[in-house]
Amino acid sequence: MSAPVASFAIGLNAVILAVTEEAPRVLTVDGPGSGPLADAALPFGSLDAESERTLELAVRVRVREQTGLELGYVEQLYTFGDRDRDPRVRRAGVRPLSIGYLALVRESAVAGGSWRDVFRFFPWEDWRCGRPPLLDRTVAPALGAWAEEAASPRTRRERRERVDIAFGLGGAAWDGERVLERYELLYEAGLVAELERDQKERRRLLADRGEALPEEPTRARRGGAFLGEAAFLGEAMALDHRRILATALGRTRGKVKYRPVVFELMPPVFTLLQLQRVVEALAGVRLHKGNFRRLVEKGGLVEGTGELASTGGRPAELFSFRREVLRERPAPGVGLPGARR
Repeated sequence: MSAPVASFAIGLNAVILAVTEEAPRVLTVDGPGSGPLADAALPFGSLDAESERTLELAVRVRVREQTGLELGYVEQLYTFGDRDRDPRVRRAGVRPLSIGYLALVRESAVAGGSWRDVFRFFPWEDWRCGRPPLLDRTVAPALGAWAEEAASPRTRRERRERVDIAFGLGGAAWDGERVLERYELLYEAGLVAELERDQKERRRLLADRGEALPEEPTRARRGGAFLGEAAFLGEAMALDHRRILATALGRTRGKVKYRPVVFELMPPVFTLLQLQRVVEALAGVRLHKGNFRRLVEKGGLVEGTGELASTGGRPAELFSFRREVLRERPAPGVGLPGARR
């Protein structure tokens, strides 16, 4: 007897990042429903498998339909296929898959949606003013309590190790690219709103089917002792869109080191300080000014225009991206020289 063939619904999501006035920004739209499903969402839509020739063309169409924005640089990010990621689709007996895309743009007015600060969703990721107080005041003690709740010594040890590595605790170094690992730990510990919401949706789905309800841990109330009046950490997003955004931010932080993608966010001409501030906004850390300038200039990433910008003080030279570097070097990124933490 052959096994039943699974039915899938293919969707598309776009993470559209910009940096404006030294703040990393993401384009959001209204969520796909009411209640928690009305939280901020990434531009999304279904794939028309018959009429749309490529996935990239399809995501460009969805973004244009929802926001009026024409995308330039786009790359495929990841395929998100957790079984319960979209309760609307699961109730129809279909497994949802979403193919995520990453786009880097300069912020502009949009016909639909709004631009939001990325660090509203991940306040623990911004180290530009030093180590965020939130880490020691809230995150570390709450995750420490979660680790100690594990049933076995081995699991407690494994949880503590995951927490230390992800959040740079216990002597471990902070790794800016581990954005997704940090979010997923907070989700698992019940410190972000999405876990409680997803558990409710799963229980509702099982009840509708007449299936037995599992024994699931409720939201980690341990957080209440550390969160104060805040119910959860960071702003929630619809469905698993904060997980998708975390994936995109980590990808961008890594990619800026070895590909010149940061120039997609820059105007045609810019000062080196403006370029540095954009890199810092994405990385969430401050960089050494002299080291950054030397790396960018010696790496052949920019060329002077012979013009000066009025900055209110000493005039600064204007530069532009030197495209020839794409032919000259296999990995022409700006790196993160002298990151200050």
